[in-house]
Amino acid sequence: MGNSITEKWVQFDPEFFSKNNYIGRGISGQTTSQMLVRFRQDVIDLNPEVVVIHAGTNDIAGNTGPITVPEIAANIFSMVELAQAHDIKVILASVLPASSYSWSPSINPIEKIGQLNDFIKDYAKKNNVIYLDYYSAMVNDEKGLKKEYGRDTVHPSLKGYEVMAPLVKEAIKKALN
Repeated sequence: MGNSITEKWVQFDPEFFSKNNYIGRGISGQTTSQMLVRFRQDVIDLNPEVVVIHAGTNDIAGNTGPITVPEIAANIFSMVELAQAHDIKVILASVLPASSYSWSPSINPIEKIGQLNDFIKDYAKKNNVIYLDYYSAMVNDEKGLKKEYGRDTVHPSLKGYEVMAPLVKEAIKKALN
């Protein structure tokens, strides 16, 4: 469940999804509020064993207007609670590093991404939810996305997805055990 990062992963590497029996539910540009609205049809109604929730960067970019980091986190946590109410195991993925947003150049996302990832990691620990740390594997010295893993400052390239793939597979394996 995600945004353009998830959507493009399905497009760039459809075999990763088909051979692992994964379903990608990413919509480009979406914020956590929009994802929460479609959570029933895109997750609950599909009756998965596990959902990976990867969200928040578009909120930080201001795609649907101003929102605080605690409000973004609350939307993510609402998705967790909906999944759990339907006996779906949850994996919370960190927001990927981003040094800037080409579509929202006035926003400096570095600090807010760090804050949101801290909220997500803390919530996961307190609520027995698996935390999937993409951030640490993808971040450069300036707290942005490593050039070799990105198509731009936000979106992974195929090489970036190749870094993410074993991390998500391991998290899913852990959730199923």
